[in-house]
Amino acid sequence: MKDKYRDIRAYRVGWLLTICDFLFAFPLLWIWAKRTSKGIRLEYLGDRKQIEKDIQHGAFFMTNHRDIVLDAAWLSLKLRCRYFIRPFIGIGNNLFAYKWIEWLVRFNRCFVVKRGAGVHAQLENSRQLSAYIRSLREEGKSIWLAQREGRAKDSNDLTQASVLHMLTIDFEQQNRPVEEFFDYVKALNICPVSITYEYDPCDYLKAREMQLKRDNPKWRKRAKDDVESMRTGIRGEKGRVVYRLTPSINHDIDKMLEKYPYYRGLPVKDQINHLCFIIDQHIFLGYEIFDRGTDFDAYIESRLAKIDIPNKDEAFLRERLYEMYNNPVINYNKANKYYEKSNIPGLV
Repeated sequence: MKDKYRDIRAYRVGWLLTICDFLFAFPLLWIWAKRTSKGIRLEYLGDRKQIEKDIQHGAFFMTNHRDIVLDAAWLSLKLRCRYFIRPFIGIGNNLFAYKWIEWLVRFNRCFVVKRGAGVHAQLENSRQLSAYIRSLREEGKSIWLAQREGRAKDSNDLTQASVLHMLTIDFEQQNRPVEEFFDYVKALNICPVSITYEYDPCDYLKAREMQLKRDNPKWRKRAKDDVESMRTGIRGEKGRVVYRLTPSINHDIDKMLEKYPYYRGLPVKDQINHLCFIIDQHIFLGYEIFDRGTDFDAYIESRLAKIDIPNKDEAFLRERLYEMYNNPVINYNKANKYYEKSNIPGLV
């Protein structure tokens, strides 16, 4: 890769990377899956053949976000074993509490998403990252990126418009007509992937954060809090885990424009909002809806007991824990009703 990307790009070590995958990374991920889950499944929403056709020349896998480390790692493992696809992975530099973490992840096809800079610096960082991602896609490489900065604490997985703004930041800079915006996005070939954990090992940590932020709006996580979340997410019990691939949003864009051709002339901001909505529907419909049985209330109480903070508000924390598991079900039902009533054809 060109030198202009040297401070964010993934390190490329060719054949050595493949050897390390099969000798070290893959065996460790399989072992960890057996120790902390009841199985990792890769499934499909809609026509499997169409999805396989969509991803065969590389795709931009955009997912909801549950675990800092394993979301991308297990998806990469499944894609590599089934299709010999190993996506480049975007990871925020806020997780680099120690230098060795950055060194390790960049040797494992991770590129750096810079965060926490001033407005001008963040704009330049976004341009650099967007150009790097486009260069990878032009080479036919696959990419993984979460739909939002950080995890949705309440599991209400909504795509942040800022993510799509970053991916398309050069469009307006090039003074291109708004009618070309959807075509510009289609070149990325965004294929949403829905991730569902039966149990979130970090659920009690997320509830804890929500009360701390409620009680003190200025409260901010420290580096060691991210490390604790990574450690808990890796080691904690997850139950059943399902990754569900969905078709490229390019099909939805084509159908939407066929029905409403005037969308092409909308301001870029409005077009991005439509794209966020499409991605959200893919992810919602891809959820696995688990029946957690009659012991779920006892599970919630056991997670509540793990939270140790001053002025512990048990009623608030209990509500937040239930909310994390209820929101995916609510969104799944809403998405199904939308496609039942919509005049736009559903997923391919």
